[in-house]
Amino acid sequence: MNQAVPEKINLLGLTLPQMEAFFADLGEKRFRAAQVMKWIHHFGVDNFVDMTNVGKALREKLERSAYIQGPEVVSEDISEDGTRKWVIRVASGSCVETVYIPQNNRGTLCVSSQAGCALDCSFCSTGKQGFNSDLTAAEIIGQVWIANKSFGSVPGKIDRAITNVVMMGMGEPLLNFDNVVAAMHIMLDDFGYGISKRKVTLSTAGVAPMLDRLAEEIDVALALSLHAPNDELRNQLVPINKKYPLAVILDSCQRYISSLGEKRYLTVEYTLLSGVNDQPEHAQQLSELLKDIPCKINLIPFNPFPYSGYERPSNNAIRRFQDALHNAGYNVTVRTPRGDDIDAACGQLVGQVQDKTKRSERYIAVRQLEV
Repeated sequence: MNQAVPEKINLLGLTLPQMEAFFADLGEKRFRAAQVMKWIHHFGVDNFVDMTNVGKALREKLERSAYIQGPEVVSEDISEDGTRKWVIRVASGSCVETVYIPQNNRGTLCVSSQAGCALDCSFCSTGKQGFNSDLTAAEIIGQVWIANKSFGSVPGKIDRAITNVVMMGMGEPLLNFDNVVAAMHIMLDDFGYGISKRKVTLSTAGVAPMLDRLAEEIDVALALSLHAPNDELRNQLVPINKKYPLAVILDSCQRYISSLGEKRYLTVEYTLLSGVNDQPEHAQQLSELLKDIPCKINLIPFNPFPYSGYERPSNNAIRRFQDALHNAGYNVTVRTPRGDDIDAACGQLVGQVQDKTKRSERYIAVRQLEV
C-alpha cells in the first residue's frame, strides 16, 4: 500500500515557537528556528540554497519538507503623495490590498486580514464586496514580507521603511483571530520584524468576546472603529453593533487596555459622513460616551466610492466637530486622505473578491435603482 507523502509546510507563517517545534520534529536543534526566521524575514530569502550558515544536509532536508512562499503580487501602484498599494492574490483566488503610507520618519503598512469582510459596514467599500475567505498567517505576514523586500530594508536598521503596522486593511481581524495573532507575533519578534508592540495596531469594529482573548495572547495597540456616538445610529452604520452594543464593546476595550498593566490608551476611529454623524449633537454625545476611557480620537473624513450613498462633510463641518471634542478635553486628529488617487485611502480598499455572499451584486443592483 502506498504511504501518503507528508505535505510540505510554508515556513513564512510560522511563529518562533512553531518554527522551533518544526525543527524539533525534524530531529534538529531548536536554534535553527531563529537562523531560518532571520533569513526569511530579515533578508527576504525564499529558498534554502541561499542560507549560507545552514549546512547542506539540513538544506536538503528542508527542501523535502518545507518551502517559503508569499502571496502573488498582481499589481503595484504609487500615488503622487508617495503612498504605495499592492494588489495581492491569495490562495482562495481573491485579491486583497496592502497599503504603505510614508510620513516624515514613519512608514505605516496597512495590512489586510480577510478577502472581503463579513461585517458590511454601510460606508466601507470593502464590506460591499462581500466575503470570501480568511487569510492564512503566511498570507498576512506575507504582506509585510513583500513590502519589506520591495524597499530592500532590513529590520533593526534605523532607516528601515516600515516602522508601523496597522491591521486596518480588508477584513475584521478578530474574526480571523488565530492567523492574525500569529502574524502579529512575527511582526513583534526580533527574529521577525522587531516592531514595537506600541507600533502594531489591531483595529476592530467590535467583536467583544475576542478582545478578552486577545489580552491573553498578545500585547499590541488597539483601535476601535466606532463611527457613531449612540446605539441607534451605530446599528445602521456598523451592523455588528446589534450583537455587541456600545456598552459591551467599550467595556471590553477598557478591560483590554487595563489588562496591559501600563498606561495605555484606545484609538477611536470615527468616519465623518455628511449630515449623518457629523452634527454638534453627535460630538456632544461622543464626548459623553468616551469620558471614562483613556483615548485619542481619529476623525476620518469619508472617502467616496461608487454607489456609496454618502458624502464627505465640508471642511468647516469637520473643523467644528474637531473643535467641539478639543474643547471637551480630547486629543483629536483629522486623518489626511493619502493615496486616494489610487483608491488606497481609508474605506476605499476593494481588491477583487470572489464573493460567496453575493452581497456585492445585491448592493450595486439596489444602488442603481436608487440613482
